[in-house]
Amino acid sequence: MALLTLAPFFWSINWVVGRGLADDVPPLAMTFFRWLFAIVMLAPFALPSLRADLPTIRRHWKSLAGLGVVGVGIHNALAYLGLHYTTAVNGVILNSFIPVMIVALSWLVLRERLSPAGLAGVAISLCGVLTILSRGSLSALLAFRLNAGDLLIVLSMAMWSLYTIGLRWRPPGMRMLSFLFVIACVGDAAVFPFYLVESAYGPPMVWTWTTLFAIAGIALFSSVLAYVFWNRGVEQLGASIAGLFVHLMPVFGIVLAWAVLGEHIAPYHVAGIALILAGIYATGRRGRVVAAGAAKMGSEL
Repeated sequence: MALLTLAPFFWSINWVVGRGLADDVPPLAMTFFRWLFAIVMLAPFALPSLRADLPTIRRHWKSLAGLGVVGVGIHNALAYLGLHYTTAVNGVILNSFIPVMIVALSWLVLRERLSPAGLAGVAISLCGVLTILSRGSLSALLAFRLNAGDLLIVLSMAMWSLYTIGLRWRPPGMRMLSFLFVIACVGDAAVFPFYLVESAYGPPMVWTWTTLFAIAGIALFSSVLAYVFWNRGVEQLGASIAGLFVHLMPVFGIVLAWAVLGEHIAPYHVAGIALILAGIYATGRRGRVVAAGAAKMGSEL
């Protein structure tokens, strides 16, 4: 559970930094260079195991290609595109619909379902997210409207949900660093042609020391470490339960805004955070995936 707690924390930082760099770094450039830096960081550690995993990669190249394109390329590109039209706070909050998407897709695709306790945990945490989103007011919640950026982020979250349940088809026996290195290369290669078009016809990227260090930090924490932690957490707990931990993103986002930016924490924030943590506790303690084949997911991954 600690790994699944750290991953949303690192991703919360990514959303804040991504929004902060939106004026200097176009979205596809952000996606491309974030993962290029991650590939460079991973290479010294992944290449030795990659050689041993080459036969596995050849046998399972289709599933690796799909996971790389969806989970690295499309997901990240849509997220950074969305941040050009909406706020980081909206982005972090909208991430919290991932658990619902994962539960629905797991049922549709894998015929997995959560126990009643697990479903109750998802519902409780979602109530916490809605409490924060609505500022504790039902009328504010009913008046909420999605803009173009929000819709792009929702599509990005759908891609991440597909990636999460798709981890079931991660090649058995393939080392984690080899796996992450391969899907990073695939995803970055998929983004590269679109980055070239953006560079030719869109706004130029502004390179500064701040930009360089920010992208390097995102590459290390939000790409390498967060993906390793998330993949391992999905392996241990299953997609549906692991997905619930995404609800921690608004918690971390609000706390970071208070600690770093001095923003005020209102009573509805506290209530929402309490509901989110209660839902995660209930699911993490009692939720169990019960579906054909789910019991052997750990050995397969």
